[in-house]
Amino acid sequence: MQIIRDFFNNHHIDLTRPLAVGVSGGADSLAVMLMLKEEFPELRLIALTVDHRLRPTSADEARYVASVAAKYDIEHHTLVWSGEKPTTGIEEKARIARYRLLCQWCQEHQIAAIVLAHHLFDQAETFLMRLQRGSGLYGLSAMDDVSVKDGILLLRPFLSVNPDYFKQYLQTRQLTWIEDESNQCMDFLRVKMRRFLPVMAEATGIDAAKIFMATHNLQRTKSFLEDTIAQVINTKVRFWGESGCSFDYTEFLSWHDELKFHILNRLIRLFGGNDYAPEAESLLNLTEKVQQKDFSVQTLGDCLIIRQDLCLWIVKEYRQQRLPYSADMWEKFIVQNPSVRGIKIPQPLREALLNEK
Repeated sequence: MQIIRDFFNNHHIDLTRPLAVGVSGGADSLAVMLMLKEEFPELRLIALTVDHRLRPTSADEARYVASVAAKYDIEHHTLVWSGEKPTTGIEEKARIARYRLLCQWCQEHQIAAIVLAHHLFDQAETFLMRLQRGSGLYGLSAMDDVSVKDGILLLRPFLSVNPDYFKQYLQTRQLTWIEDESNQCMDFLRVKMRRFLPVMAEATGIDAAKIFMATHNLQRTKSFLEDTIAQVINTKVRFWGESGCSFDYTEFLSWHDELKFHILNRLIRLFGGNDYAPEAESLLNLTEKVQQKDFSVQTLGDCLIIRQDLCLWIVKEYRQQRLPYSADMWEKFIVQNPSVRGIKIPQPLREALLNEK
């Protein structure tokens, strides 16, 4: 399977280290598990199945995956989403739980990367779902072939591959797969988009392959923007430990509005510690407010955004119990860190720095 070898070579994936693969029991992930084993027989491959416990048959499905893995001498573990289940927003919450469980297991077992079997139609559905929500560049770029979640590399080698390929692969090996009944539930937006894709393709010629080309082009633009953001942050932003950062307010005003928006977004996510960025509307409102003459402070994404002393400061909000601030404690901090002397650091950042130490 040249597509796998090319992907790993292009992204410099170290195949001397163990590699995880997410396997639900559907045709796509089951086939990917076996492809990896066939292509790299010496690789320590670990199959991980998340049992969401949302359906009566989920445990049986996990056991089926375990039996196939055992047949091909592949290490397998089932990760259970325990506890009370949500009654609304199930699709999104289950996705968050799945990634959390997969990444947590990989962290605990020193596994650096996990292969996911997302394919051409998954990418097209993701694009349409985000289009329906009015997403911008980042959302419409859909899934990256390589991304990082909680320090774990997420690898998606098959985003350009038609899912029929996986079924054909399993059929030649006389293997069956599991059809998830939730894929028929029209309560889920992804299922609606899946049903809509062939209708749209027939009516307009806009099919999954053309949507993939659009996401690929958008990802190139996103990559350029990411490089620009990184360059500005690396050269213009001063970091104050893990507690916050600051940069010149006048220079901030000179940046393009799109750059202002994305740099605020990046820094708020970094210090707020959240998986997702603040809602675009809230971030746009902040970007506009920050530029007003009377702006002083606002909270967003578990951060304080403060304008003080010709600087814009982004400070992590600490909600846990903190040491009480005192002038004596701050003076001791200055003695230990003389580079901060003479800088008018906002009070919330002073408190955060003292508690960080």
